[in-house]
Amino acid sequence: MSVQVVAAKMAEVELKDVPGKGTPAESPVTPSSAEEKNPARSEPREAGSFPAAAAASPTAEPPASVKTGEPSPGLLTPNAAKMPQASAMKRPEPQQNGGEAFVNRDGTVAEAPRMKKIQFADQKQEFNKRPTKIGRRSLSRSISQSSTDSYSSAASYTDSSDDETSPRDKQQKNSKGNGDFCIKNIKQADFGRREIEIAEQEMPALMALRKRAQGEKPLAGAKVVGCTHITAQTAVLMETLSALGAQCRWAACNIYSTQNEVAAALAEGGFSVFAWKGESEDDFWWCIDRCVNLEGWQPNMILDDGGDLTHWIYKKYPNMFKKIKGIVEESVTGVHRLYQLSKAGKLCVPAMNVNDSVTKQKFDNLYCCRESILDGLKRTTDVMFGGKQVVVCGYGEVGKGCCAALKAMGSIVYVTEIDPICALQACMDGFRLVKLNEVIRQVDIVITCTGNKNVVVREYLDRMKNGCIVCNMGHSNTEIDVASLRTPELTWERVRSQVDHVIWPDGKRIVLLAEGRLLNLSCSTVPTFVLSITATTQALALIELYNAPEGRYKQDVYLLPKKMDEYVASLHLPTFDAHLTELSDEQAKYLGLNKNGPFKPNYYRY
Repeated sequence: MSVQVVAAKMAEVELKDVPGKGTPAESPVTPSSAEEKNPARSEPREAGSFPAAAAASPTAEPPASVKTGEPSPGLLTPNAAKMPQASAMKRPEPQQNGGEAFVNRDGTVAEAPRMKKIQFADQKQEFNKRPTKIGRRSLSRSISQSSTDSYSSAASYTDSSDDETSPRDKQQKNSKGNGDFCIKNIKQADFGRREIEIAEQEMPALMALRKRAQGEKPLAGAKVVGCTHITAQTAVLMETLSALGAQCRWAACNIYSTQNEVAAALAEGGFSVFAWKGESEDDFWWCIDRCVNLEGWQPNMILDDGGDLTHWIYKKYPNMFKKIKGIVEESVTGVHRLYQLSKAGKLCVPAMNVNDSVTKQKFDNLYCCRESILDGLKRTTDVMFGGKQVVVCGYGEVGKGCCAALKAMGSIVYVTEIDPICALQACMDGFRLVKLNEVIRQVDIVITCTGNKNVVVREYLDRMKNGCIVCNMGHSNTEIDVASLRTPELTWERVRSQVDHVIWPDGKRIVLLAEGRLLNLSCSTVPTFVLSITATTQALALIELYNAPEGRYKQDVYLLPKKMDEYVASLHLPTFDAHLTELSDEQAKYLGLNKNGPFKPNYYRY
């Protein structure tokens, strides 16, 4: 409804005097000063979508200061207090100058106040703030990156001035004068501390473990070198390990998943962290090397996610394994590498396979991916899932979670699988089992979660329909053959952070997310509660390996003891006000169990 029609309808309800021609008319929808200063206090909208105002104006930039969960900037609502009131009956004949006329009570004719052209103050302000000097990135990329990063807690509070200088070229120190770290910007530490405090509220088991065990210091003397996703949840784990007596040095296992503000908070807290969001491949290995190679400090425990840290130590510093007591690995890819080393007789320390523990498999892989797959796709593409045809490659725990979520949203889901048991599960769950080449021309979204390599090769990429979304939910970036797309005949176009259009000569384009890397932690985030389960499992595995008497664990790969799995689960039950039933002595004897567990044999499949 136009502003003039609104004014006319209001005239039918209440008649008031027309302001004189010398009285300036106020703009009916000029935002108040409070709204200009804080445009984020308007209607909330779905994360990842741009405001209508920004969509309508090519010069408007979405604000980069909005965090996930906060109200997002949208169209500013008109200020009702400044809406001009119609003063009398509207005269049907328009004036010659095209304006509207009104008849006063005394019979005189007056011209209605002219409506000013609607202009949103924040549009002009945001346009004036557009950077005039661009460093390594193009203008379009820097704008789209700031807009997308602001919606994700996995993103960072980006300062455009920092983009021009690599963190490796900076000299930074925390407030205590310590400079043994390399991060994006130490000034973001306060923001990161708030993120960590929020995460602590959703990680009850780690906080309980910290409270129960910090007096005993079971990790006193432990020197843990870690390579995982550096997020607020990992920060809670690191601070827990420190409270239990360990010294920690950390690098990131993914070049896109680091939360810069969290890394800053850890550095400010005295942790040696070497990571930032958007590392290059060279930066990635440099950070791992800085983490490991420190004169006068040698690790005796490894916490790895993907096996890159373990691989680097084997390659560059094999003598370090003489003092390392054990490795804790949490990913499918990393565990696969460990079993290869064990089979070849090259594994020289005990290793704990956390990935195949029940609490990791069922909760992190299944339930976590069931929620985060939708979050990652929505934030990056704003896609609607209803009616979309989706193919999910792999029906393990990650694939099961992805398929369940997409099916619930109304998508038509196909599954590819090599294992007949998993394939039968997919069929029984109502999914059609296909080969990828049978559906590649018709699907709207392709998701890989196999842990394998070359699942989606150039042949399939060439045959995809225009606009097909391609992404990966496995740990490694080997599942999609991204390297085959970097050829002269194809054009890469950065749309926003972690979103690229790859354009063929005939104009066809696909939407590639996170350059084929892990979607959920690169483009969005994952539920903190689920990560509490995984992090607690990792902490217990470190405690077990570090304190195990010599000879208990040989140079092989082990699963976490069932009793520890059950302990991790029990620590999370109070969150739900859940009450376990206890066996009577007679029942325990009948089942041949200890009343306190473990309650299932190792071969039991949950």
